[in-house]
Amino acid sequence: MSHHSGPADAPVRDRLPISTKIYYLFGDIGISMCIAGFSFFILFFYADIAGVSPGLVGTVLLLAKIWDAVTDPAFGWLSDRTRSRFGRRKVYLIYFSIPFGAAFSLLWFLPQKIASYVLDPVTGGRIVLMSPGVIAWIAGIFFLYFTLFTITSVSYYAMTPELTRDYDERTSLITYRMVGGTIGYMAGAALPPVIAGMFANQDIGWFGMGLIFAIVTIVCLYITVLGVRQRPELEGPPSELPAFKSMLTCFKNKPFDYLMVMQVASGICFMLVMSYMAFFLTYVMDMESQIPILMILLLVTIGAFLVFWKWLMDRWGKKGPVYALGLFIAFSATASTFFLPQGGSWVIYPIIFIAGFGFSAQWVCPWSIFPDVMEHDELMTGERREGLYYGVKGLIDKISNAFALFVGGWVLELFGFVAGAEQTPQALLGIRLFFGPVPALVMFLSFPFLIWFPITRKTHMETLAELERKRHQ
Repeated sequence: MSHHSGPADAPVRDRLPISTKIYYLFGDIGISMCIAGFSFFILFFYADIAGVSPGLVGTVLLLAKIWDAVTDPAFGWLSDRTRSRFGRRKVYLIYFSIPFGAAFSLLWFLPQKIASYVLDPVTGGRIVLMSPGVIAWIAGIFFLYFTLFTITSVSYYAMTPELTRDYDERTSLITYRMVGGTIGYMAGAALPPVIAGMFANQDIGWFGMGLIFAIVTIVCLYITVLGVRQRPELEGPPSELPAFKSMLTCFKNKPFDYLMVMQVASGICFMLVMSYMAFFLTYVMDMESQIPILMILLLVTIGAFLVFWKWLMDRWGKKGPVYALGLFIAFSATASTFFLPQGGSWVIYPIIFIAGFGFSAQWVCPWSIFPDVMEHDELMTGERREGLYYGVKGLIDKISNAFALFVGGWVLELFGFVAGAEQTPQALLGIRLFFGPVPALVMFLSFPFLIWFPITRKTHMETLAELERKRHQ
């Protein structure tokens, strides 16, 4: 591994071996499988398969996500202060990867002993009676899953800026990682209904899917743990700032504030699109059998263009405007679905391809931008606080996602969605609006924060040079 420091107007190279990048990407295969499986199918599973009230599911998810959001910065602060022979991050992956996988599998399990069912006299569908046991089980497993997700994901993500400080090499590391993320998302978006359908009983099928995903996730996380060598010289000493003051200090970081406004917008919009996609394809397009094919098309397209967006960021030297361009393409495509006719149409395939091309930027740009704000913070505070920053980012992401799921669940409820039945025009309108135009409008309004994002390659190099000067004073 070579290290070179030069003046502010010369590139600062801190290259990583390819093996490190490959080992690192495996962790995102596991994490992204769980994220995609949850995002695309959890509302669909409980509302359409299990027959639980979508409004109830959205409300419980909101409460659990608020808890999850609170734990993110708290755990990030704790990990920044952690001392162990395994480093600040790996120690948590070693001990919590297995419980995390187990919790994911339990998301897809509704015990018969607490769930009573009746048949809808009109549709013949199964309706779960909302007993205290049902509500307690769903809430408990959501809270457990989100807590363990926080521990594993924050630990994994916070390793990124501790592996290299190079502006372009971070983009390369993130691109490798997102290859793993694409594979995981592809599995999480396409395979759950396929795996569940292999079982005679759909209840057992969905739980079997969760168990298979859990095993793969655990194996992938341990490949990263065993393969990636952390660099103690980039970790920095444990943070000394008190927890609450430390979190408030993050918001004095202007680039971080810009990025978090985008995280709120993108978190709401992406969660609405992801959680409504199965509903849109099933009830509006009458293409339920083609969901796995369309999911694979979307994610293969995302993966195919990761290198393109990396190349564009390297060439432009400004990651924010590149990110905005990708989102504009993606959400313009999803908004156009509002005008598709009822029933199946081949037009959905080019739309999905164009959306995948744009969404590919979402997989590279924000994750490449985020580590760059760490040096800006270090210039302000004199500390390396990756864990806290990824924790606060997680808090904002999860509140945004929870709000989207809460809105998504109640939109289905208020527009008159009925599980497993032919939907009314009003219910179909709600699905159309909140899959396409509504998320697109919210996204477009947030673009100025990306177009004028203050960190560029030039300003980042100047920050690194100033940090180097301060270290030698």
